[in-house]
Amino acid sequence: MSTTTLPDPAHPGPAHRDPATATAPGYRARHTLPLLVEAKRQFRRRRTLAMGAVLVALPFILVAAFAVGGTPSGSGRNGPTLLDTATASGANFSATCLFVSAGFLLVVPVALFCGDTVASEAGWSSLRYLLAAPVPRARLLRSKLTVALVFSLAAMVVLPVVALAVGTVAYGWGPLELPTGGSLAAGDAVLRLVLVVAFIFVSQLVTAALAFWLSTRTDAPLGAVGGAVGLTIVGNVLDAVTALGSWRDFLPAHWQFAWADALQPQLEWGGMVKGAAVSVAYALVLFALAFRGFARKDIVS
Repeated sequence: MSTTTLPDPAHPGPAHRDPATATAPGYRARHTLPLLVEAKRQFRRRRTLAMGAVLVALPFILVAAFAVGGTPSGSGRNGPTLLDTATASGANFSATCLFVSAGFLLVVPVALFCGDTVASEAGWSSLRYLLAAPVPRARLLRSKLTVALVFSLAAMVVLPVVALAVGTVAYGWGPLELPTGGSLAAGDAVLRLVLVVAFIFVSQLVTAALAFWLSTRTDAPLGAVGGAVGLTIVGNVLDAVTALGSWRDFLPAHWQFAWADALQPQLEWGGMVKGAAVSVAYALVLFALAFRGFARKDIVS
């Protein structure tokens, strides 16, 4: 006599599982899109290699420019600048490279890495396939954002490190001569330059967040990158409008050169703390908007 086995409600078979909770055997959401895999994908892209080449080439271009045109001399309207002491030592040359690039050049890799990361997947029509893998949306954004921020930090580290090496070969190893007088020992100067790079990275978090948010809103990578760079330029223009008075304190651009306080005989923290606070506050809001909007977005590309 044959018997029929009724399914156990506590252990339903595959046909009786809730489709909303059913997963493939061995599937673990936390194992999807590992950071190393995403980092390799982003590193191999031509825009990453091109951006790295530009940052590495800049110190050599400046050395050639100083060799041809000579070291800048004299003070501007606001007194002497780092350019006036660019060839005093390798530390001075590294600080000069940061000075001439912090206002715009270092903004570009941040906007590029953070603005291109999601929008490029949508532009290639591969975003929906990543999500169908399935990669949870929040994890996909976290992985891409983490890699983009690491690459942005790497770009900011590469420039002064290469400049320090090139400057030391060209002008020798020595103390950091301050434009306003005095100097910092070479060891102290390196630590101050590390602090400068850290502040520049934190101050650019608002650009990273803006580019990342735009990247989740558009399928055009150039739109996200260009939008972030364009709004950064607008912020610089508004900061130049002195009629705004104290309202400029709420502009991230107002504090972008607060790191100059680190290149003083006595380290001043006030401007850097205020600038970091403004940038982080804006960045947190924009990152939250990116995750919230992407969680509800209808992915069709």
